[in-house]
Amino acid sequence: MTAFLLDYGLFLAKTGTVVLAVGMVLLMITRARRSRQDVPERLEVINLNNRYRSLAHALQQATLPKQLFKKVIKNEKKELKHKAKQSANQKEDVGKRTFVIDFHGDIKATAVASLREMVSAVIMEATPTDEVVLRLENAGGMVHEHGLAASQLVRLREKGVPLVVTVDKIAASGGYLMACVADRIVAAPFAILGSIGVLAQLPNFHELLSRHGIEFEKIQAGRYKRTMTLFGENTEEDRAKMQQQIDEVHSLFQRFVADFRPQLNMEKVATGEYWYGKQALDLKLIDAMQTSDDYLMAASKDSDIYQLKYSVKKRISERLMASMQGMAAKLFSH
Repeated sequence: MTAFLLDYGLFLAKTGTVVLAVGMVLLMITRARRSRQDVPERLEVINLNNRYRSLAHALQQATLPKQLFKKVIKNEKKELKHKAKQSANQKEDVGKRTFVIDFHGDIKATAVASLREMVSAVIMEATPTDEVVLRLENAGGMVHEHGLAASQLVRLREKGVPLVVTVDKIAASGGYLMACVADRIVAAPFAILGSIGVLAQLPNFHELLSRHGIEFEKIQAGRYKRTMTLFGENTEEDRAKMQQQIDEVHSLFQRFVADFRPQLNMEKVATGEYWYGKQALDLKLIDAMQTSDDYLMAASKDSDIYQLKYSVKKRISERLMASMQGMAAKLFSH
């Protein structure tokens, strides 16, 4: 009887595990489908002037006497009405507009998919009297991916639309490759900037495999189709070729930066080192020290500020992975 109960309990445990696994997969598929319906591919525009006013109103309402708060709101409405009347009388002049774009980088610069769409939208609408502010947070990564991101910003320069890059945390390596395109770079005092260098590193398991009698065969056509390898024996020729390729990329990196910031002393800044705000300012890597919040609030006094957000459709596999990561985060957060 005891053996039967143990077998039955084990059967129930296995069945429950299978049911739970199937249920989780179905839940992730459902969530992925819902997110696909809820987040279509579209451009969202948020008026930051209104947001700043709402924040100020909330604080004023809580701290000012009731009558004084009403007076402040009344005067503000009069001022807005006056501005609207002026705009109506000057139909051809829409006034200065500031378009805010956020770029949060990763190794593959995946945000470039959204960036290229927002840049295209701005190019079709903006004029040289407008301005684009890119709030950049990027520690770098793959050369070709970040090169494409930087090229998107070059499109704004070629269109004649002023570009300001603000850095609150970091713009290093591929991140600085993007930042240097700007007409002006503004960074917070402890933001990290620079790292104008190229890095490639990989482990080699050749000796370990050899000790266990495992041979690694490499067949290639083309002398330099593959140089450094994970499992084979690397020769001095392989290392020399890899170093040559790294040096060539570094030279391209330096020339690109120098084209947009000719005031830099490349011998000093292209060493792969990084610097904080004040140091970066002294080296002319940036043009001013200021947070993005202060910059935009100051700009809001004479400019209509619009934050742009672009939602990109993701493949079902990407949605499933995002759902799994979200569920795992919830499980391990308790």
